[in-house]
Amino acid sequence: MTASPTVRRRRIARELRQLRERAGMTLDVAARQLDMSKSNLSRIENAQIGIKPRDVRAALALYEVTGVDAEALIEIARGAQQRGWWQNYSDVLPEWFEFYVGLEAEAESLRTYEAESVPGLLQTEAYAREMFRRTAGEEGLERKVAARLRRQEMLQRESPAVELSVVLNEAVLLRPVGGPAVMAEQLTHMAQVARSPNVTCHVLPFTSGGHPAMSTPYVIITFADAADNSVVYLDNLTVGLALEEAGHVRGYTLVHEELCRMALDPAASLARLEEAAHHFA
Repeated sequence: MTASPTVRRRRIARELRQLRERAGMTLDVAARQLDMSKSNLSRIENAQIGIKPRDVRAALALYEVTGVDAEALIEIARGAQQRGWWQNYSDVLPEWFEFYVGLEAEAESLRTYEAESVPGLLQTEAYAREMFRRTAGEEGLERKVAARLRRQEMLQRESPAVELSVVLNEAVLLRPVGGPAVMAEQLTHMAQVARSPNVTCHVLPFTSGGHPAMSTPYVIITFADAADNSVVYLDNLTVGLALEEAGHVRGYTLVHEELCRMALDPAASLARLEEAAHHFA
């Protein structure tokens, strides 16, 4: 698997911030020593912009990090300079969503709740096309659909395989996006993917009543490398938000576990998906 440059940039940002703090340097002092502005160093440490390997080397020398440890971080910085496949779609993907796709590309597990629509990783081409048409109009439509389908290739990844846990509000199964034929195909596709060993699908029925995620859908992203902290990702039509604090991740993880308990079990959820597909057929 090609390492995601987004994840590498995030790792370097965190390491440089921790090393500066350990060295007892303020942003002002470190920035002056590195011959850069305080705002630029702050943006680097918050993974808002990248940093070149030679500048990482200079920072590590300033923070008195040498030898194998320094070379390992410089190698990560080189990886952060590579291009991810999603950057070929930067004409149609907003920057904040490119960041999400870069995290998703190296995920070990994804846990998500959707209230209104099928998650992007499970959408058929026809369903995705109608979703974009309804939410973003016709501009760049086919490029957006192509990018969404490209994202789905990660579900077939073998080493390491990604674990996907999806909780769907029952409304997702009933809203006829694109008409009956599109919905029948979409629900049949979801039922097929739900049989994959790395995918678990729960349907949250209306009869479950109120639940702790009524205010927002979410995605919880975890990574195989323990050095890469988990992220909760939230988005809407115009902006995305990544929550990295351990308290946020823990809170959303507890919510996801509760939704799974409230929802139909995987076997019953699969039967509900097939029933809904038959209804639209």
